Amino acid sequence: MLVPAHNEEALIAETLQSLAAQTRPADEVIVVADRCTDRTVQISAAHGAKVVESVGNTQAKAGALNQVLDELLPQLSDDDAVMVMDSDTSLTSEFIARAARRLHEQEPSLPPIGGVGAIFFGYPLRGLVCHLQDNEYVRYAHELHRRRGRADVLTGTASLYRAESLRHVQRARTEHTLPRGDDVYDVESLTEDNELTLALKHLGYRCVSPCACVVGTELMPTLSRLYYQRLRWQRGALDNLRAYGLTHDTLPYVCRQALTYLSVAFVPFFLTVLGYYTVTEGFPGVPWFWAAVTGIAAFERVWASKRGGWKALLLAGAIVPEVLFDQFLNVVYAKALIDILTRSDATWEQTRGRKKRLRSLLITTGGLVLLLAGVVGLAFACIALGIAWYLIAVFVLCGVAAAVIRLSRLYPLGLLLSLPSGEPQHDEIPPWHQPEVSASTTADPTHTSDRSTRHGRGGPGRRATG
Repeated sequence: MLVPAHNEEALIAETLQSLAAQTRPADEVIVVADRCTDRTVQISAAHGAKVVESVGNTQAKAGALNQVLDELLPQLSDDDAVMVMDSDTSLTSEFIARAARRLHEQEPSLPPIGGVGAIFFGYPLRGLVCHLQDNEYVRYAHELHRRRGRADVLTGTASLYRAESLRHVQRARTEHTLPRGDDVYDVESLTEDNELTLALKHLGYRCVSPCACVVGTELMPTLSRLYYQRLRWQRGALDNLRAYGLTHDTLPYVCRQALTYLSVAFVPFFLTVLGYYTVTEGFPGVPWFWAAVTGIAAFERVWASKRGGWKALLLAGAIVPEVLFDQFLNVVYAKALIDILTRSDATWEQTRGRKKRLRSLLITTGGLVLLLAGVVGLAFACIALGIAWYLIAVFVLCGVAAAVIRLSRLYPLGLLLSLPSGEPQHDEIPPWHQPEVSASTTADPTHTSDRSTRHGRGGPGRRATG
């Protein structure tokens, strides 16, 4: 069990306690302390974990993990497994047992499973920004359930990997079978978990996220922090696709990104067309048919968030907050695309100097203006051709059709692309409850609970960690 951590004294105790409470405990818990200047090391040791501090690492989380994996993987057999989880994550008590069981349920007629990821929910749920993020996560869990566990990303929140598959990735990088890197994790990627998933799929492995494997992960409390998090995610996803190119494995990702950017362009396109006809011919009104069609899409969004509880349902039913949140995300997606097209520095923007931040702001502003002008120009061209409303109607109908398919729990894309099944059954998602940890647990590095003594005990069956 590897837990990479950089100055995580506020949450590391909670994470380690969730590991101690597992029905199938990890054989060994290693906290990979990367350049920590707080009490992360002391708290981790007090909770029974082995602490390994990175040496001279300048390559963030991926570099720190590579240092440990270089020492760990040669000691493991092919049947062993390595789990990597974020230090701001809490596991349900049966996560390791269920993930290990799924990892070794290899179907002879299907490619081997290289890794088992998590379905995640957010906490703490404090404030509108956190609730909006959690609704996203709830819908993603609903989507994974519909797709029977086919995972797009073995998320960094918590994922269990076969030691054999990680060694295969490491070997493939040194042989240049994979586009970048020379170790398990690609240190050039902003989203190392997404890139590792692509690497495993490129090498012929399946990646699954069973509905039974549930975790809770920290939410971004402010729009500013959320902006940088989502910018890193989207920029990293686009950069990884550019590195791998268009293949059978990346085709579903490329299709989803194309649909994402069509959605981003739809809003200014629609508003331009609506504004033009309102000025020239008067407000066209909303025919009952289109009101009903839009209502179906709105109902699907509410229905998909039902597992989040009554607050999630109220938020989804209010519509306006989530519409505004979607536009916030659209700006993030547009910014990521501009960064890719201009090949701007992929460094975290908070760490840049004032001049670099100002230059980035000017490039972003100019890029957004150009993109917006392009969409508006396209809208006027379609108006001149008399096809603007038809295009809008097609887009809306396609969106509603997708909503109906999601409600039906069918996954036609999997059949179309001949994607192998991720899960043999439609298991229900087990309940997730926000963990309650006392302030003294995280504040006092010498505090240990009775559960923390279980870290050193091995469980039945194959090893679940290195």
